[in-house]
Amino acid sequence: MSITSRDGSGTGAGSGPVPSGKTRKRAEPGKIRKPGAPAPTARLPLPGLLALFASAFTAVLTELLPAGLLPGMSRSLGVSEGRVGFLVTGYAAASFLAAVPLTAALRPLRRRPVLMATLAGFALCNAVTALSSSYALTFGARLVAGVMGGTLWAMLAGYAARMVPAERRGRAIAIVLAGITVALSFGIPAGTALAALAGWRTAFATVAVLAAALVGWVAWRVPDFPGEPASERVPLWRIAAMPGIRTVLAVTLLLLMGHQAVYTYMGPFTERSGFGRTGLVLFVFGLATVAGIWLVGVLVDRHPRRTLLGALALIAAAMLALGLLGRGPAVLLGAVAAWGVAFGGAPTLLQTALVRISGPGRADVATSMQTTVYNAGIAAGSLAGGVVLEGASAGAGALPWTALPLIAVALTTVTASRRHAFPAP
Repeated sequence: MSITSRDGSGTGAGSGPVPSGKTRKRAEPGKIRKPGAPAPTARLPLPGLLALFASAFTAVLTELLPAGLLPGMSRSLGVSEGRVGFLVTGYAAASFLAAVPLTAALRPLRRRPVLMATLAGFALCNAVTALSSSYALTFGARLVAGVMGGTLWAMLAGYAARMVPAERRGRAIAIVLAGITVALSFGIPAGTALAALAGWRTAFATVAVLAAALVGWVAWRVPDFPGEPASERVPLWRIAAMPGIRTVLAVTLLLLMGHQAVYTYMGPFTERSGFGRTGLVLFVFGLATVAGIWLVGVLVDRHPRRTLLGALALIAAAMLALGLLGRGPAVLLGAVAAWGVAFGGAPTLLQTALVRISGPGRADVATSMQTTVYNAGIAAGSLAGGVVLEGASAGAGALPWTALPLIAVALTTVTASRRHAFPAP
């Protein structure tokens, strides 16, 4: 999973290249309007933006669906639940390793064919997963799906930005990236519920059909754009060397590792509590992330540091409650809800910090590095959780205690970083 685009397109003062075969009918966004002149009222291209929204939804569903299907997949594939959890690890690792080099290789190509090929790859990988009875084949399909995911997240936000005038890019990107929240809130729980009714293979087959349908939707309603000239690329090392950048990336890594170590294995943890309703627990978490995103939207511009400190402290408290009292259904649901509220807004806070440090002209490059770190955290966290689940005598009960030190270090880092990364008021 990603936070923003690594594509680099759609940035700058202009509104980006025009789709091939079409002429520009609106005024250049970079031109100065006369005092009192009304702002442009061009409508958002909702059919195309919703296609990109659905693409983000499909990518998150593909990446995290195994987290809600561990018991059933474990029985069908003849492996432990910990090894099924490694299917999430493999996906994230492939996305992490392939995203930067593959995105660089694909930058000269036109955007719509790349997007369509990526969605077709999702359809194929999910279909193979739905049909496979071999763990090795399933793992291979997940690796290829991870490559598709790294490619998709590298272009989604930049694609949305190029579809609209500059003054409406924020809203367009918000529509597209809302697919992440909807997938976490409703997609994963719905997939888990579908698997409970019709089997986990049906859940993956449904995602495959959705991805295949999206290929046609993109061809029909999403405009095409040219690739990016090599002369316009900004070297990553220049951004990485700026004060505060590496601190924000380190906090991102720690947060995602701690989160994923528990989230990937919510099935075994929920069964351990005796509650056993994994779908409901995931639904509560997803719904809470919506509240967290809204809350951070209200606070991020006025109190970014305090809000991030509060979010990390709340996650730490939730992990402590799960570790001590997680067997009780009331504590389990309450702690998961608090965790969801805090985690829902934390990525936005971290992304905002990067944008502030790097400046608007280089924000896309800075957040592209955060996307890579994000996937590294997912891979490392799900791997660590699987190792703990397999080896600890407490089993799933040890997972919150694995996450708590990581979140505590992230909280300490933010507290100490009062100058560049997370400046005090």
